[in-house]
Amino acid sequence: MTENYIEAIILAGGKGTRLKSVLDDRSKPMSIIGGKPFIEWILLMLRRQGIQRAVICTGHLSETVESYFGDGRNIGMKITFARDPFPLGTGGAVHNALGKTRSNHILVLNGDSYLPVNLSIFLKAHLACNARASISLIQVEDVSRYGSVKVNKDGKILAFIEKTMRKQPGLISAGIYLFERDVVEKIPEGEIVSLEKEVFPDLIGKGLYGVLCDGPFIDIGTPESLNKAEKILKGEFEHLSQ
Repeated sequence: MTENYIEAIILAGGKGTRLKSVLDDRSKPMSIIGGKPFIEWILLMLRRQGIQRAVICTGHLSETVESYFGDGRNIGMKITFARDPFPLGTGGAVHNALGKTRSNHILVLNGDSYLPVNLSIFLKAHLACNARASISLIQVEDVSRYGSVKVNKDGKILAFIEKTMRKQPGLISAGIYLFERDVVEKIPEGEIVSLEKEVFPDLIGKGLYGVLCDGPFIDIGTPESLNKAEKILKGEFEHLSQ
């Protein structure tokens, strides 16, 4: 393996309760958009940037994800699965999947959001800061639905601001993270741990950085955003949608 070799872990075990009325018998990352499960678009974005191996963390309706993708040969990647024995939270799920990876840099992506992050630039920024973990950030006009992230001029993350009713512009996490392997190794095994509420806040001042990225950003957390995703993704992958 080269020093810059990266493997991906995709979080796909959530129930998607806000989308229950439109999902029926499938998990949120398996929502069909443009003729493909949403998570497949994420995998295709990774594949076209040279990512060869991905681990999909499953939980709710895991059989649906596993039977659809198999070993990944149909989309040109090596795919394995890490099924949570019970809901482990985002941090616990990533730790549970770590044993199926070999790289020193671990890319983690939420299975219900999409950003065409330039992985070469993301890794370069991560290494330049000697970061322990890096979070992809985007600028939005309204942070009220997401909560926001405060950074200094060097990209060092200073604070996470909780959701409020006040609509205002700011930086939000785009749900793509780059970890040094030992950071994930330190997450307690078999425990319910949140990346967002526990791991990242604990890393403030200890090598946690934000990397500003360009959109389009898609979060399919609501039926309204789900409906907007197809047009954006077809534009991103026009040659695959014909």
